[in-house]
Amino acid sequence: MEVALDKVTMDQVPNEVHQVVAPPYKSSLQKFITKVKETFFPDDPLRQFKGQPLKRKLILGAQYVFPVLQWAPSYSFKLFKSDLISGLTIASLAIPQGISYANLANLPAILGLYSSFVPPLVYVVLGSSMDLAVGPVSIASLVLGSMLTEEVSPSEQPDLFLQLALTSTFFAGIFQAALGILRLGFIIDFLSKAILIGFMAGSAVIVALQQLKGLLGIKHFTKKMALVPVLSSVFQNKHEWSWQTILMGVCFLVFLLVARHISIRKPKLFWVSAGAPLVSVIISTVLSSVIKAQLHGISVIGKLPQGVNPPSVDKLLFQGSHLGLAIKTGLVTGLLSLTEGIAVARTFASIRNYKVDGNKEMMAIGFMNVVGSTTSCYVTTGSFSRSAINHNAAVIGLIDLPSAYLIWKLDKFDFVVMLTAFFGVIFISVQLGLAIAVGLSVFRILLQVTRPKTVMLGNIPATTIYRNIHHYNEATRVPGFLILSIEAPINFANITYLNERILRWVDEEEATINDNLCLQFVILEMSAVSAIDTSGVSLFKDLKTTLTMKGVQLVLVNPLADVIEKLQKADEVDDFVREDYLFMTVGEAVTSLSSLMKGQSPTMEEEEAQKIVTEY
Repeated sequence: MEVALDKVTMDQVPNEVHQVVAPPYKSSLQKFITKVKETFFPDDPLRQFKGQPLKRKLILGAQYVFPVLQWAPSYSFKLFKSDLISGLTIASLAIPQGISYANLANLPAILGLYSSFVPPLVYVVLGSSMDLAVGPVSIASLVLGSMLTEEVSPSEQPDLFLQLALTSTFFAGIFQAALGILRLGFIIDFLSKAILIGFMAGSAVIVALQQLKGLLGIKHFTKKMALVPVLSSVFQNKHEWSWQTILMGVCFLVFLLVARHISIRKPKLFWVSAGAPLVSVIISTVLSSVIKAQLHGISVIGKLPQGVNPPSVDKLLFQGSHLGLAIKTGLVTGLLSLTEGIAVARTFASIRNYKVDGNKEMMAIGFMNVVGSTTSCYVTTGSFSRSAINHNAAVIGLIDLPSAYLIWKLDKFDFVVMLTAFFGVIFISVQLGLAIAVGLSVFRILLQVTRPKTVMLGNIPATTIYRNIHHYNEATRVPGFLILSIEAPINFANITYLNERILRWVDEEEATINDNLCLQFVILEMSAVSAIDTSGVSLFKDLKTTLTMKGVQLVLVNPLADVIEKLQKADEVDDFVREDYLFMTVGEAVTSLSSLMKGQSPTMEEEEAQKIVTEY
């Protein structure tokens, strides 16, 4: 009997049927509070205050607002020595980088140095990352310079250009801090990894192209950033090329590449690539002074102002025809720099196994830029290269070929998005290239929402498990049942598709019926339907009506709390959500409904199996 019983599937053995019930009652206010909490406070930052005395709550509150109060009491001399070495190393890189990035933003070189001084002082008080080194970065500098240059010439109107740069920085900081305060950090998640990789690679190309002006000694250079205009400008102004400038530039470029190669091959020598830029600046400065470079067609920056950051509150513009440009530039650069800063912070936090609070980082970077805009600094954020040096790694490049190859292997659409960001940046513009890539990503999300995945389920033999028949070859369809799984929320955007797709499956199933058994039940497995709106409720009403006309019953399996609550409220007359057609599992539904099957002529094997089950 044991051998014969093994031939009987478990869903043929009578099982207890568990009832589907509505969730415990909650008022609309309670539901709203829960929704807000889960949306904006998934980390529940207030849980640390529960059950604490008032004094402890005040201390925890101060530490939450000023993370420096968390680590300062345990700060040791050993950590100070490490920080001193890291600080000197980063400074050696920050000086030449600051000058270069300020030039990339079409700003005075001294602003690059100013922007490497005040922002870190603000971040050390408000930031939560132990590795993030802040300052000007190439991408934000590039975008800031390109967006402002579209309307204002940095050479013809330098004072206005500087004012707009500082004002854009102010608005960038306000936008960043507001995202953190209002817990709206999920907005930056629209910049996917694929977009960032493509965007940063494209930006790297643009940054390199912009260096051709200084490398070749060209004085009349295009204001545009795209590949074609830049190359056209380079070759149209060949008469301005300076062989002396080219020779000096190529020599230092080779020196920097060799230093970087040494640090990559031997990570312990990370200080070689970190110090190479400063060494290049020192040597080129001395050499330019000795040979009087300006007399040989080599352009020089000139003397930099002495002293620390001067106040710049009076340079902020809050009125005039260019205010809109400043706000727009601030929003774009603020979003990009915030994304880069948080990405860098999270990267090194994962390496050292500690947690970074994204909302704190947004507030820290935001207030850092607000303060910076009043002290002659332009947009700053966490830097890949400086943070990598701070962590004793090799410098991270902007062109990440291994990650691009991984994206190609994992998801071809993401690879297309990445290429769109890359080519959009280098051939169109930084802003439009990024916007098109984001648009493609959003389009994909809309497709997933409006065309949710639906699959047909079959039974895994000798079990009560039901799985996708196109995924598991052993899964078999149950005669008289059409079992479908909906794997997305149901809302106004996808009800038409779902209605048409389900009815098409019904028509296809009816076309394969035989004389002994017809389609009698359509089972919708709804474990993945996390939410439903009023339009979604109407879908079930329409399906019920259509299926009833065909002599088919609609069965719902495991509708979640929010879903079953709305369906029951809408079905006051117990029309389309009947208790006898609600089940917790597909196995229970098939077992219970099999006894109600009409017009079925059991086979000899089924009769024998039923006899064995009865005896058992």
